[in-house]
Amino acid sequence: MEAAIITIMALLFLSFVALGVFVTVKAVKATKRGVDRTLDQARRTVEDTTLRAKSYGQTGVAGELARLRLSLRTSMRATQEALQAGVGEDASLKESLDLFHRLSAHGVELDGDLKRLEREPDRAWVSGQLPELTARTERITSSADALRRAARERALKFAEDDLSTLSEQIDVEAGALRHWTTGPEAAHPAQDTYGTAPGATPASTAPKAASGDAGPVAGEPAAITAPDPRRTAYPWEKSTRPETTT
Repeated sequence: MEAAIITIMALLFLSFVALGVFVTVKAVKATKRGVDRTLDQARRTVEDTTLRAKSYGQTGVAGELARLRLSLRTSMRATQEALQAGVGEDASLKESLDLFHRLSAHGVELDGDLKRLEREPDRAWVSGQLPELTARTERITSSADALRRAARERALKFAEDDLSTLSEQIDVEAGALRHWTTGPEAAHPAQDTYGTAPGATPASTAPKAASGDAGPVAGEPAAITAPDPRRTAYPWEKSTRPETTT
């Protein structure tokens, strides 16, 4: 009996140790991925800032190479972000994202060529390569821009169609809420549901200002309480400033 208890305790201890090691490894990997993403983003920011400074501050071959690299990187990054953001809501963009990955391979190759030419000492030879490099850059960026714009136009079209359908449903619901304006009572308003003549005030709804009784009367429905204006439910509603007390 004691041996079985010891065995169970040992197994539990080993299980807790294994679980602790697993959680620690997962946490370390997640931290490493976060650090890598931060470093990659910082490196891209530094490179983009350097390229922007070269494109504006330098002339000739160096400035043109920096301008081409900056144009390529900006277009490819914007397209990637747009497609990745939309593929979660629109599965049809998966094929577009696959095409972008193929295009991205050409973009990476072109960026590497431009980066190597920045260190090329023979500026005359590099200048002769600029027309072909410019044409390659424009072809890649044009394709990336076409994918990005098509994805955005598709999302806007879907949003517009959804809004149109929602507006039609709201119009139908609004008409249903105003059913009294389209029923038989609207054509014969001579007598209401309480049998009173037009313009007469029913006894049950007559004002009670003379009696001064503001409380509810037995048998009558309670008054509808207006919502508190200080409580807002939507981000575009401005909160009411609380009253000051003296």
